Amino acid sequence: MAENTEKNLGYAFAAESKAAVRNDAFAKKAESDGYPQIARLFSAISDAESVHARRYLRLMRGKIGSTEENIETAFQNEIKANVEEYPKLIKDASDEGKESALNAFSQSRDVESRHAELYKKAMNDMLADRHTVYYVCQVCGYVSEDAAPDNCPVCGAVKAKFKLVE
Repeated sequence: MAENTEKNLGYAFAAESKAAVRNDAFAKKAESDGYPQIARLFSAISDAESVHARRYLRLMRGKIGSTEENIETAFQNEIKANVEEYPKLIKDASDEGKESALNAFSQSRDVESRHAELYKKAMNDMLADRHTVYYVCQVCGYVSEDAAPDNCPVCGAVKAKFKLVE
């Protein structure tokens, strides 16, 4: 595939991924504001943007490998985010006195190491054919196995803030 096309696929993937997440947030806001029809529209468009993003990702060379390769890639990405990316974001937010962003970046960094642990464990689970359910904190992104904790160990959110992923 031509170099520009490959670069453009990466750009389109990122743009569609952002649009999907943004529209999902808009849907939640519309729902809480009492506009269920608008919420459904935002949700439908969010899903459509996700379809576009997945399509572009499939077209990008070398981005999706075997499950074993994907776990290793995901593990490495979590480590990189924790060690290389979040420290700079945290420093900038701290230097600029942006407490809310500092808190969000710090919690995300802390959660990244948990994600890395889960990927490492997943390889063993895959070999043992172990079925695990996960609970995701909808405040900070912490992932718990098998049961939601009473309070999130990263942000303190209550159990009700965890979403089951089977």
